[in-house]
Amino acid sequence: MKLKVFITILLFLIMILPAEAQCAMCRAVLESEESGQTAKGINNGIIYLMIFPYLLIGGIGFAIYRSRKKARKEQTL
Repeated sequence: MKLKVFITILLFLIMILPAEAQCAMCRAVLESEESGQTAKGINNGIIYLMIFPYLLIGGIGFAIYRSRKKARKEQTL
């Protein structure tokens, strides 16, 4: 069971899908530009900024998991 969960998480982390992360206002302003380089830069910036909340939540979840596992281990001793 643990192996299946690990493989599933690993696949989700490896899988990369193109994403457009602009709000409607940003898209309207940036579509008027012909080269589209600014729009690509803003998309990349938004996607990078989206990573940090997931990292924080994952870190907190891992800390809770580790503390519960440690408490359970101490109870059995």
